[in-house]
Amino acid sequence: MPRYDYRCRACGDTFEVSRPMSEASESASCPKGHADTVKLLSTVAVTSRGGAVPPSPAGGGGGCCGGGCGC
Repeated sequence: MPRYDYRCRACGDTFEVSRPMSEASESASCPKGHADTVKLLSTVAVTSRGGAVPPSPAGGGGGCCGGGCGC
């Protein structure tokens, strides 16, 4: 189940709430009982298990700066 981060505007504490994605837009109360909270923007880091990404072949990739235009 996804976890969402919130910050309480009244006391400044940050806290997490686990809830289904269907309830992601609902407000959350501070654990200390305050109702004035704001949902924080969370970032997710995604890594691969294969290590470094191999370089693309020369001339491949398309587009102007993909090796085909000489810039």
